Amino acid sequence: MRPPGPRSFGVIIPARYASTRFPGKPLVDIGGKPMVVRVLEVAARAGAAFSIVATDDQRIADVVTMAGGDVMLTSPDCATGMDRLAEVARRKRFDPELVVVNLQGDEPALPPELVQRTADALLDTPDASLATLATPLRERREVFDPNVVKVATDHAGRALYFSRAPIPWLRGDFSVSEAAAASDEALTGAPFLRHIGLYAYRVSTLLALSQAEPVALERAESLEQLRALWLGMKIQVAVVPELPAGGVDTPEDAARVQKLYEA
Repeated sequence: MRPPGPRSFGVIIPARYASTRFPGKPLVDIGGKPMVVRVLEVAARAGAAFSIVATDDQRIADVVTMAGGDVMLTSPDCATGMDRLAEVARRKRFDPELVVVNLQGDEPALPPELVQRTADALLDTPDASLATLATPLRERREVFDPNVVKVATDHAGRALYFSRAPIPWLRGDFSVSEAAAASDEALTGAPFLRHIGLYAYRVSTLLALSQAEPVALERAESLEQLRALWLGMKIQVAVVPELPAGGVDTPEDAARVQKLYEA
C-alpha cells in the first residue's frame, strides 16, 4: 500500500461468503479468475492508492492472498458492508480525512472510471461528508418502481432526499393509480435521477455512521444513506450519463457478466 497523497483515495471491498441468493459468490469464476479478484482489478484500474478486501470468510481471504491482494478478516457481527469498511479503517488507523470508496465485491463489471468519479466528487467538495452517483431516469415505469431508488438534489448537486417512491411528484400529471400501471412513456417536466449505489466516504464520516443507530427514515425506506442525511451530513451527488452494468446477485447474473468478459 503506497502512502496516499492529497488527491489519493483508497478502495475497500466488502465480500461476504454467505449470500442468501448466491452462497460463495465472491469465489465464482469470472473470465478465469474469482470474482473478488476481478473486483480488485477494477480498483487498480480506477487508480486507487490501495485496495483491501474486507471479509469474514477464510476461503475468500485465502483466494485474495494467493492473487497478491490485501485482505482483512473482519468480524462476523458486521451487519453491513459499511460496518466492514469502518472496522478496516479503525484497525488500520486511517487518517480521518482519507477518502475511501466502498466497492462491492459483486461488481466485477463496474467501469473503473465510475470509482474514480465518485472519489473525485468527494475530493472536490471539502464540505461534503460522502459522495455518490446518479444517472437520469427516462421512463415513467422506472419512477414508480420501488426497486429503483430515486434522489433529489439541490442546485449544487447535494442530496436532498433518497426514496423508493417517485420524487419529485408531478402534480397534475402523476396519479396514485399509475403506480400499478406505469408505462414506458418518456418522462418530461422534472429532472428525475436514479441513484447508483457507489459511495466515497471520508474516514471520519465512515466511523461516525457505523457508530450511529439506524434512524426511522432509514428503516422505513430500507436505505442506509438516509442515516447520513438525518445526521445532517452533506452528500455530494455526481451525475453520469448511463447506468452501469448490474452487479452479481444470482447465478444468472454471473453468467451474464461472464459473457461480458468473454466478449
